[in-house]
Amino acid sequence: MTIDLRARAAALDAADPLAHWRDAFVLRDGLIYFDGNSLGALPKATAARVADTVTGAWGDGLISSWLAADWIAAPRRIGDKIAALLGANPGEVIAADSTSVNIFKALTAALSLRPDRRVIVTVTGNFPTDLYMMQGLARLAGVCVAAVSSESLHDHLDDRVAAVLLTQVHYKTGAVHDLAATTRAVQATGALIIWDLSHSAGAIDVDLNAANADFAVGCGYKFLNGGPGAPGFVFAAARHHAAAPALTGWFGHARPFAFEDDYDPAPGIDRFQCGTPPILGLAALEAGVDLMGHVDRAARRAKSAALGELFIDAMAALCGEFGFRLVSPRDPARRGSQVSFAHPDGYAMMQALKARDVIGDFRAPDIMRFGLTPLYLRHADIVITVEILADICRSRAWDEPAYRIRAAVT
Repeated sequence: MTIDLRARAAALDAADPLAHWRDAFVLRDGLIYFDGNSLGALPKATAARVADTVTGAWGDGLISSWLAADWIAAPRRIGDKIAALLGANPGEVIAADSTSVNIFKALTAALSLRPDRRVIVTVTGNFPTDLYMMQGLARLAGVCVAAVSSESLHDHLDDRVAAVLLTQVHYKTGAVHDLAATTRAVQATGALIIWDLSHSAGAIDVDLNAANADFAVGCGYKFLNGGPGAPGFVFAAARHHAAAPALTGWFGHARPFAFEDDYDPAPGIDRFQCGTPPILGLAALEAGVDLMGHVDRAARRAKSAALGELFIDAMAALCGEFGFRLVSPRDPARRGSQVSFAHPDGYAMMQALKARDVIGDFRAPDIMRFGLTPLYLRHADIVITVEILADICRSRAWDEPAYRIRAAVT
């Protein structure tokens, strides 16, 4: 069976139309990296882009670079490039702040459009920052947060609900919400929908306007390869550009350099900006987004599905006896660009894999998560990884005290 899997991987790699993109990233020899759904690999173009921003635009140009290097337009410029990846129009996406801050903006914008409704809804098990931002807003603004099961979501949509916040691709399992169908169902009740695309942008096909989405947010450091702590983004459909997000910083003002005492919101998506743009972070993000803009989306998604199918088949063939349970959807159309397996000793096993230069991650209580980044993963990497994991299981190499001590970041 191992020979068959290796032959299958070799054939897929030989026919891979994306194989050349691996050379666009900094990846040391021998490393197999499955954590691009937490932190994307470094594009080779990024170092030069950031260095030029630091030494040229900042070092030589100094403050004149706000105009000469077009720093002032960076959030809109990069936002438009992200919009092209998400089925949005120019002027509907701004690159700014963190995902958490942008969630707050989108929620308050939605509430401003539904002033007679005081309930915001999400599902249990959503990514924690989504829940935490909702809970903080509830304490501040007196709205009610309803966290309900995915299965009962539609039962909780009534005329009290202003907005529903959902993550399109679940961070643990990779399960994908139907963007268009869920949007229609939420809007049919008069509520607005906010999509968290942190595990979608650059990973799966997203068409916000075709789905008639209201708002969306996401991060720049996962599949967009913008670097640690890269700025996030927020989408607001053009029909909602009269909304009033509660964070009213000076770059969201209609005339920021008039330095007026009273806030006057900028027209369009610019009102979703807050403070001074983080130019160095935006420079790194733009390099990653530019790279993604040149990748064939259909080929990217097809390879993601093929990597997932090979991983699942290899686990069944080589690790079936060791008690792993697939928690990602079996249907690739319902699975994001990751596969996840549950195992009682998953944490220790993941540490043993890392010791052998296979980098995935772990999510409590028992989820081993493997991000599938088609631009730099090879099909052969999948088979090698599962062979290593099978050897770890057979030899009980994971059963070391050092592997059982959980760190804050794994």
